[in-house]
Amino acid sequence: MKKILILILALGLIAFYSCKKDETKATLSASPNASVLNLTSGAQIILKKSDSGQLITYSWSASQFGQVVVIGYTVEMDMVGNSFKNAIPVVQSSNALSASINTYDFNQKILPMEYDPKNPTPINLEFRVKAVINANIDPLYSAVVPQTITPYFVKIVYPILFVPGSYQGWNPADSSTVVTSKSSNGQFEGYIWFGTDQVLFKYTQKPNWDINWGDDGADGTLNPGGANIQAGLHGYYKLNVDLPNLTHKFLLTAWSIIGDATSGGWNTDTDMKYDSISKTWSVTTGLTAAGLKFRANHAWDLNYGDDGSNTGKLSVGGANIAVPAGGNYTVILNLSQPIYKYQLKKN
Repeated sequence: MKKILILILALGLIAFYSCKKDETKATLSASPNASVLNLTSGAQIILKKSDSGQLITYSWSASQFGQVVVIGYTVEMDMVGNSFKNAIPVVQSSNALSASINTYDFNQKILPMEYDPKNPTPINLEFRVKAVINANIDPLYSAVVPQTITPYFVKIVYPILFVPGSYQGWNPADSSTVVTSKSSNGQFEGYIWFGTDQVLFKYTQKPNWDINWGDDGADGTLNPGGANIQAGLHGYYKLNVDLPNLTHKFLLTAWSIIGDATSGGWNTDTDMKYDSISKTWSVTTGLTAAGLKFRANHAWDLNYGDDGSNTGKLSVGGANIAVPAGGNYTVILNLSQPIYKYQLKKN
């Protein structure tokens, strides 16, 4: 009986190690190979409205992870020099080595990058292929390929989330209270005025309650059909939603200008006032021919400048805005639209 028991244990160990061996067969290569991206449309593209239905195709070689796996491919783009910090997905596939996007949809992804979408100019972009097999394995990225693209102007249609709440009658169909995804990547942002303290609100995917998110633990995690989100004091709130990761945050802001163009220099803010009718902040003050920026809450954590040489379009953390000549100005800050803008109006 003892011998039989030993034999059974031995066979069990053999089976165990056989299973362990099978489990470890799927190993990654020590030197995986990334894809090579091929821009079949060339180094420069001028998009045309008349070609809105025409397909633009991206193709690439297979990434090699050292095992036979299902690979998810995404062609990403960003502006030259941005190191893909704001990577925008262009096309995606599962195992396929090419994918297409029609000209209209492609144009809609690029046009928001323009300083003045109504007068688009060539934009220098970089593209790469991202290959993913699962969340526990680092992605493989292809070498970066440059391409210059000129979009055409059409009214930009951004993905939006509706923000119904106690401040607007819990109306999910109110298109004036939304946050937008300028890069169509699931990252939504917007500014909304909450006119009373302790406002309650939620997010909805459409102008109805079919798909909505709240925050059950008030911990910054979004929950489908979750509890109402509660703000604090009344005022102008910056709302951010990361839909792929189901997280959100909100910040109460008050705005000012600061800089050597102002009377307070770089040490003292000149406060602005909010007008709920025009949905803008403004201040009338004397300025000198120097520079200024906009900042929230008298701190540098959130500030806007102009990286486009005074185009009127704001960039977060952007360059100083040059005041062309000394005089009395009305300075206007407009954060109510997807493209944040400003004006320096000399009186």
